[in-house]
Amino acid sequence: MDFLFEKYYRKIDQLSLVFSRSLADDIDWSNRLIGIKGARGAGKTTLLLQHARRKLPGDGKTLYVSLDDLYFTENRLYDLADSFRKQGGLYLLLDEVHRYSNWSQELKNIYDDFGDLTIVFTGSSIIHLDRARGDLSRRAVLYELMGLSFREFLEVTTTNTFPRLTLEQLLEDHVNLARHISGKLRPLEHFRKYLQYGYYPYFLENEKAYPQKLAETISLALNSDLPAIHQVSYATIEKIRLLLHIIAESVPFKPNITKLSEHTGVNRHTLNTFLKYLEDMRIIRGLYASGQGMTLMQKPEKIYLHHPNLSYALTSATRTDTGSLRESFFINQASTVSPVAYAEEGDFTLGKYTFEVGGKSKQRHQIKHLDNALVAADEIEIGHQNKIPLWLFGFFY
Repeated sequence: MDFLFEKYYRKIDQLSLVFSRSLADDIDWSNRLIGIKGARGAGKTTLLLQHARRKLPGDGKTLYVSLDDLYFTENRLYDLADSFRKQGGLYLLLDEVHRYSNWSQELKNIYDDFGDLTIVFTGSSIIHLDRARGDLSRRAVLYELMGLSFREFLEVTTTNTFPRLTLEQLLEDHVNLARHISGKLRPLEHFRKYLQYGYYPYFLENEKAYPQKLAETISLALNSDLPAIHQVSYATIEKIRLLLHIIAESVPFKPNITKLSEHTGVNRHTLNTFLKYLEDMRIIRGLYASGQGMTLMQKPEKIYLHHPNLSYALTSATRTDTGSLRESFFINQASTVSPVAYAEEGDFTLGKYTFEVGGKSKQRHQIKHLDNALVAADEIEIGHQNKIPLWLFGFFY
């Protein structure tokens, strides 16, 4: 176990504390079993280690391990927890739990058997506690780490910090809010960069290489994370990859299940399963009339890429559609405060509100007869009345 501590201390010593994610403030760290899931690259490991360095005791009472470590080829997680506790350990931080075959059952046993041990684990966005082998849904409190919001991106790339907004604050006071933010920086300049490469924190390593790395991250998630949870074959992964290619080249995509089945060579039920996998992996997002999530029985009205950066990673620059980027951004950011649903009139509904999303010339003509009808307009710094700057919807988290 000593070399596990050595690895942990090395990671802690190399850790930056300059920026931390807003989710860290939302987590109730007093719970004894906490899960943090998210897409590959979202920053789960950094969040976990920052919490350890800032809030948890040293002197052998805290241990971080990644469950894809070679240590677990010959050692059980339960035995590690037992030994750690007997040596005075109190906080066990487990990264990449989905890479360990029996993770859910052993976590349940650790939780039940060691009442004085606090466990925080991270895993892929694909994991669902209610479907896990161990009954963790009654024991664990699960959070999801999204990619960077536009607000967080500004905090990372500039010297400015801004508070999070509620939907009510944005709708009631968007003019003054936009005036205040625009007085400190030029939001549209940064917004263009965010749409292209600002969603995952690893853009800081190399902005130019970010699209390629994002594409490689998606490929790794398909080849590694998906089989670890759903035990799919290589042939299945290739069909999912083909499906993703078809969607990426056509977003916003209106799915014709019959034609998609013909193109991919799978039946309707299997195709819906593949779409669910891609949505769980935070690669695509289905838009439904009800605003509810994807089920195996329900076909989405439209399919978008999960966030705008994916358009640059999965399609050629000449095929990147401005309208699709705007709508993908709106859905991605607004869905963190309220379900976004397909609208028969307008583009989207957000609770009782109907939104049109477009450029600076976009007006309410198509939806002006509706109550609570608004425009989320790109290419403007400050709005007026029912016309709100699109970029301001990136301040919800």
